[in-house]
Amino acid sequence: MFNYVIKRVLQMIPTLIGVSILSFIIIHSVPGDPAQLIAGADATAEQVQSVSERLGLDRPLYEQYVNYVTGLLRGDLGISLHSERPVLEEIIMRFPNTIQLTLYSVIIMVIVGLLAGIMSATKPNSIRDNAAMMFSLFGISMPVFWFGIMLILVFSYYLQLLPSGGSGGFKYFILPSIVLGLSSSGVLARLTRSSILEVIHQDFIRTARAKGVKERLVVFKHTLKNALVPIITIIGLEFGTLLGGAVLTETVFSMNGLGRFIIQAIQFRDYPAVQGSILFVATIFVVVNLIVDLCYSAVDPRIRYE
Repeated sequence: MFNYVIKRVLQMIPTLIGVSILSFIIIHSVPGDPAQLIAGADATAEQVQSVSERLGLDRPLYEQYVNYVTGLLRGDLGISLHSERPVLEEIIMRFPNTIQLTLYSVIIMVIVGLLAGIMSATKPNSIRDNAAMMFSLFGISMPVFWFGIMLILVFSYYLQLLPSGGSGGFKYFILPSIVLGLSSSGVLARLTRSSILEVIHQDFIRTARAKGVKERLVVFKHTLKNALVPIITIIGLEFGTLLGGAVLTETVFSMNGLGRFIIQAIQFRDYPAVQGSILFVATIFVVVNLIVDLCYSAVDPRIRYE
């Protein structure tokens, strides 16, 4: 197990290097001059050039990337061009809101997705199966920003039960968590259904039923347990998707999170902020994937890591 973890950690390095190179190339390919934005629309060419020299934007791209990687090796994600504060401080200040939103969304996704998938698989081709699959189709095809606006319209404008946006206590996370959680629960419901249907017709399930085991135990103890490996996989993948999907949701609900920070950084052509945020999210994503892989052996004793 220990050797496997070390091997996977070493495999993360080229992945993160590739992420840093791609994010660097893409953000520097975006039209617009950050020095012009910082100096102001009425700034002279000399003022813009002065800002560009002060921030190192006038240097060749390869030199800027080398300086960026050198800072990463020291744990420095750079200085935000817009706020002139360390990018790592900006991320740490906003990340708690994003991780809270993601965790609440995952809880909703798991509860709703698993229940819908189980209900659908235990009565295939029934009314509740069709209803569950219609619900999952709605969740998969529904635009996150549209659903968020609809919830704001109903629960904030008409009913005035929940805040329409901002950051604060638990009530500020309810609507955005529902938006993200339900949008991902459709994928989980479909996968849960297919995984359970693969297991529920196997011989050991027939044997358990022949012994008189209650149907509830057959479904949750025997069937679901043996169908968990693909379910855990999709939960881990959806965690990363939800973390990235928070970009739109935080913008719709005006939350002070990492996703909204990335959008603002892109608008201001804040290269260090965008690069640092993307690398930070990518690191979390690969760590979550490692944790998911380690969970496989916990749910299926046949899986061993040498």
